[in-house]
Amino acid sequence: MSLRQTLRGTGVALVTPFDSTGNIDYPALDQLIQEVISNGVEYVVTLGTTGETPTLSKQEKSDIILFTYKAVNHRVPVVVGVGGFNTQAVIEELNSLPLDQATAILSASPYYNKPSQEGIYQHYAAIADASPKPVLLYNVPGRTGRNMTAATTLRLANHANIAGIKEASDNMMQALAILKDRADDFLVVSGDDGLCLPQILCGMDGVITVAGNAFPKQFSDMVRAALEGNATQALQLNNPLLEAYDLMFEENNPAGIKAFLFEQGILQNELRLPMVPLSEGVHQRIKAYLEVHQPA
Repeated sequence: MSLRQTLRGTGVALVTPFDSTGNIDYPALDQLIQEVISNGVEYVVTLGTTGETPTLSKQEKSDIILFTYKAVNHRVPVVVGVGGFNTQAVIEELNSLPLDQATAILSASPYYNKPSQEGIYQHYAAIADASPKPVLLYNVPGRTGRNMTAATTLRLANHANIAGIKEASDNMMQALAILKDRADDFLVVSGDDGLCLPQILCGMDGVITVAGNAFPKQFSDMVRAALEGNATQALQLNNPLLEAYDLMFEENNPAGIKAFLFEQGILQNELRLPMVPLSEGVHQRIKAYLEVHQPA
């Protein structure tokens, strides 16, 4: 089975829960993993940007990966985030992290140093050459400061160990250009919760979502309906979530999704600096939203 088939549907970019002392809250992480799997998501993504990965130590990253494998227990695929702006350091992580049970690696394009398109290409080619697992590109210019063009994505798609992309450029024309010319086995998933419905209806294979942490059943049902071409049902499921998407990303991610999960009783509302909890006004609007739209 190709990765395009294996990772079709909804992948959840898991948050990293912390306790009041700032340590990783493993019972909360276990509860979150059980919730999303039991509510029908197709796979989980650990150590993405939603997991506050830049604030985690090397040991914590390794521990979280191993804990996630154990909690998932082979029920769904696990994708592991391994990225950064230092190509050699990313390669060293690929060689040191416990990736034996990972289905794929998700690697965000380099942030801060803003390489050229050729630099982005060479960065990913080097990572793909070194990776023990298939690589998923992750284009998220809102975080990295540099867009990876459709032409660069399609060029990288020719690499034997690059299997797909999480496209989060917020640019429908770019998404359509990738979809038009991709190979049949190249996975293309959305990285924009608010755009994933129209993007799936245009041909994307699914989504790696933040909102799925808090609304795993409703969100994954919506994605499946869209993949089946049932736009009417998908819209009915998606429309009540539009306000939630706005609230989740109004100030920053993952502060927004952690506020939702706190109000749902899954984790404590703790983040590591430089991230801080949402302002009280936005948090109260989330609380009011959930009073009307609690997941079933």
